[in-house]
Amino acid sequence: MLLISFLLDMAVGAITRHLSLCSKSGVELNDFAIFTTFGLASALLLGVDGPLNGFLAVIYVLAATFRLCFYSTADAQLTYRGLPCRYASCVLASTSLLTKGNTFILSCMASLMVLFMMDQSYYPHDEILESENWKKLVYMGGAIMLLLSPFSLTAFYCLLWSLSYIFFPDALWGKAVRLRLQCQGN
Repeated sequence: MLLISFLLDMAVGAITRHLSLCSKSGVELNDFAIFTTFGLASALLLGVDGPLNGFLAVIYVLAATFRLCFYSTADAQLTYRGLPCRYASCVLASTSLLTKGNTFILSCMASLMVLFMMDQSYYPHDEILESENWKKLVYMGGAIMLLLSPFSLTAFYCLLWSLSYIFFPDALWGKAVRLRLQCQGN
């Protein structure tokens, strides 16, 4: 379900921007939906079968909350500050599917995602459906994989997609942002 939410969140954002339906209350509702889906639901993947996993789940939820409260703005922006929660959630969901819920590996990945969400680095705004054609193909590939392929293959695809955004944000995903900034400067 988290992988479906990952794809739907991008589509809803694109549709909202295309139809100019942005409002202050809409942004706040979107942040709440992101918190419940990519914060709380992702933390449930960690399980609470012991005090350490429960503590890590609470830390993960707090990191998602912090990222949404302090790094989100209602203004249209070209970058995100800190890793967007949807990518951290996608990594956890994919890892959970690929490792069959291995608690140790999930805990390691969750700890890493907490650090990336709390990091003050900038990530390019991922307007995938409004940018280059190859990014649209990546999105369509994810949707097709989700509908037609085994979950392990879909999880691997989404994991590679998310990790490419996390580790190569400017090289792969930031080209449209740089072009827009150059056009605005001219």
